[in-house]
Amino acid sequence: MLDFLSSLSPTLQALCAGTITWLLTAVGAATVFIFKKVNEKVLNSMQGFAAGIMIAASFWSLLQPAIESSSDSAVPWMPAAIGFLLGGLFIRSLDYVIPHMHRNTNDESQKQEGVPTNLNKNTLLFLAITLHNIPEGLAVGVAFGGIATGNTHATLLGALGLAIGIGIQNIPEGAALSLPIRAAGSSKWKAFNYGQASALVEPVFAVIGAAAVIVVTPILPYALAFAAGAMIFVVVEELIPDSQSAKNTDLATLSLMGGFTLMMILDVALG
Repeated sequence: MLDFLSSLSPTLQALCAGTITWLLTAVGAATVFIFKKVNEKVLNSMQGFAAGIMIAASFWSLLQPAIESSSDSAVPWMPAAIGFLLGGLFIRSLDYVIPHMHRNTNDESQKQEGVPTNLNKNTLLFLAITLHNIPEGLAVGVAFGGIATGNTHATLLGALGLAIGIGIQNIPEGAALSLPIRAAGSSKWKAFNYGQASALVEPVFAVIGAAAVIVVTPILPYALAFAAGAMIFVVVEELIPDSQSAKNTDLATLSLMGGFTLMMILDVALG
């Protein structure tokens, strides 16, 4: 597989990696063909696990390389700091505009976010998950795009490790969307399609991220930190609150630590 990937251009590498992360989302969404009801303990642990992977990936696969890439500049921390904050502001702006709904919001008045709309609940849940798949796609694309810049901190194995980590957390993510939709009365196929389609943005934004870094090479540290900031915003604004919304707080926290540890191992082993 490594020989095949290394023979491709960085944009095609990003497309392949983004497609794999989408397919793994579909694997998670396919759990609706086995289960109908949502087990809150399982769901909260999956959300915590996904959060742990994204936090670890944000530092070891994105922020740390961003800082190291700027080590020769006059202010080494500046690109990482600027990119990180811009990433969070980017997702906040999308959050403000795109209508969506977080499944575990307890306050009825706060369930729907973004511009007012008459979209049904399933579509709003779908848009919420789609929103936080955007930074995941960008992160994968930027990692592969960095290889073409000749930066010594951007390696094929490192980019592949990031894609694997995001792909693994996409499995419970797909289930976390499709299972509630199925439990609400939708058909298995409808719930599955909502789940898998939420990750279609990942290969698209993976290509966008790779192309942006290749075209404008100096933005690499900013782009890496941008993806990290966007992912951290999603984790703190959605995944952690959702995982802690029921009575399974300890289980969700331990799952977060498990996800964090797994991503850390992947990055050290492949980075």
